[in-house]
Amino acid sequence: MDKATGAGGRGTMTLEVNGKTLEVEPGATVADVVVLLGCGPRGVAVAVNSELVCRAAWPSHALGEGDRVEVLHAVAGG
Repeated sequence: MDKATGAGGRGTMTLEVNGKTLEVEPGATVADVVVLLGCGPRGVAVAVNSELVCRAAWPSHALGEGDRVEVLHAVAGG
């Protein structure tokens, strides 16, 4: 996957990522979305449609039209 578009153009699918709409190419994976968001894999957890996706599965976990993706960042401190 090369990039996300902000225009809902042809050949894209719509996801909800952290409560915001994101257009991505069909076949996008969890790993693609993490890269698009500029997140490194350390300290990051991802849930798709309220189900946690283990990091090892990110590259193969294909997303579908309308999936809800939550990308969570660990925060140090108390």
